[in-house]
Amino acid sequence: MLIPWNVYGENGVLLVRKGHMISSANQIAYLIERGCFEDHDDRSASPEPPSALRKLNAACVELPPLLDAVARRAAPPDLRRRLEDIATLVHDAVHLSADVATAAVLHNQRQATYAARHSVNTAVVSVILAKARQRSRADILSITLAALTMNVGMLAQHQRWHDSGAALAAADRAGMLSHPELGVDLLRAAGIHDEAWLGCVLHHHENEDGTGYPLGKVGAQIPLPAKLLALADRYCARVSERGYRPTMTANAALRDILLETRTTLDSNLASLMIRELGIYPIGSYVRMINGEVGVVSRRGLQSTTPHVESVLGPRGAPLDVFLQRDTRNELHTIREVLSNAQVAALAAPPLRMEQVWGRAAAV
Repeated sequence: MLIPWNVYGENGVLLVRKGHMISSANQIAYLIERGCFEDHDDRSASPEPPSALRKLNAACVELPPLLDAVARRAAPPDLRRRLEDIATLVHDAVHLSADVATAAVLHNQRQATYAARHSVNTAVVSVILAKARQRSRADILSITLAALTMNVGMLAQHQRWHDSGAALAAADRAGMLSHPELGVDLLRAAGIHDEAWLGCVLHHHENEDGTGYPLGKVGAQIPLPAKLLALADRYCARVSERGYRPTMTANAALRDILLETRTTLDSNLASLMIRELGIYPIGSYVRMINGEVGVVSRRGLQSTTPHVESVLGPRGAPLDVFLQRDTRNELHTIREVLSNAQVAALAAPPLRMEQVWGRAAAV
């Protein structure tokens, strides 16, 4: 039979979508045990529930026209208010579900141009780090606004550089090295005079050992908010699909950042990031000892034992109903982390985030 309703678990996770073919009595028994039946296609019956993913997608849509106007020195007079509205979308998304917001960095990479998506992703991670560091609300807002605008100084070239598989030419490299200063100049011309915001934009490529740009500042000369932004920027860049650099898995990106603490990054802040995102960041694909492949859905009691939703069975067959796995169980211990490309090569169907995280991840 074709099931006539959407089926949700008690935690709001979509188990089976309306129209799915039920092929056995065991499936029916399983769904009755775990699920509640609701027809959420009737939009007139109840208001649409809030979705962290929908808020992030809205931010990705609203940001590019404003950045383009700033880059052309034609910013609207209400630029700050409109950027703050976008920052509020990011804050609301993290507040509604930090898990969904974090997973979107890995699983929502094709919903907008790289320039917009990378800025919004960096804003998400920056907010998580700034909250963990117990920064004030004003500081968190400034860091978020800086993340959204950090690359406005190279906006015209950003997508081209992203799509290119070749090393940057000399002129392009010079433009990249100067983009923080140009970004600050453009923002000032647009009426932005928040020094905390501008300081983050100016310093988000500085390194602890003075090898960064544009000013070669070291250690304590670099504002703490800028250091948080730099960490978020580097993490999100490493896990993004880009033409000129292989995509890293989330845990490999964190390991790479930790290695950088020997020279270029603040080791305490890097440790904070790993603590907040986890050894297996939410959204990571993993293979378990029993052969199942799943996606990390939420953190566990320990950083090494997160909760996983299995999406492929032990023999590689896609699962009609995802299975919740606690990796403290010996059979479900994590054996390895897989990239999105590796999972796609296993013929796994595209992941709809709502299948794992429920209505907070509805598009």
